[in-house]
Amino acid sequence: MTTPRRSLLILALGLLAPVVAASAPAVATEQVAPPTAADRSIGRADAPVTVIEYGSFSCHVCAAWHEMVWPTFKQRFIDTGQVRFVFRNLPTQPEELSLSGAALARCAAPDRFFDVAASLMHGQAAVLRGGNREDWYNPAIAVSGRTRAQIDACVTTPATRAAITRDIESAHAADVHSTPAFFVNGRRVTDRTLGGLEVAIRAAAAGQ
Repeated sequence: MTTPRRSLLILALGLLAPVVAASAPAVATEQVAPPTAADRSIGRADAPVTVIEYGSFSCHVCAAWHEMVWPTFKQRFIDTGQVRFVFRNLPTQPEELSLSGAALARCAAPDRFFDVAASLMHGQAAVLRGGNREDWYNPAIAVSGRTRAQIDACVTTPATRAAITRDIESAHAADVHSTPAFFVNGRRVTDRTLGGLEVAIRAAAAGQ
């Protein structure tokens, strides 16, 4: 029987092959799939603007964005009801980290997803430098709204695998193959600075 300490450490072995096999790019349509109830999102469901990020928990640029831009972005646009923000996983190398992080976040209580994401992004640099993975997982589990046993029971389930695969397939359908990638009301935005996203959000809100 797998012990709780080992289950997250071997998670990628259970997820890696099927997820990567399912993620082979189809013909790119460059159309991002609209949010559904299966997505992890924060903000008003009826907000006038939806921002979708494709990110990875092993992407250092994603971590930098979430550390430096996200707090102000959230305060300015999400907390004021202007934006609904959706996070979708597009695992990057090393996939044993990005996939285990994706599954851990997915298995959190839905209203704690972004707390877990923040914890994983914050601790990413240390684990990429060779730090202990348990030291990366544990703070995230602590804010997940789930027990360690519940997380361990969830991370290798078909439902978790399917959710990550769905994110990957939607990324490839939108011609996204690197992270982070942002869409504002369905339009890709290449300037991921706070100012660049603000311009796109203002234009989307104005119907442009």
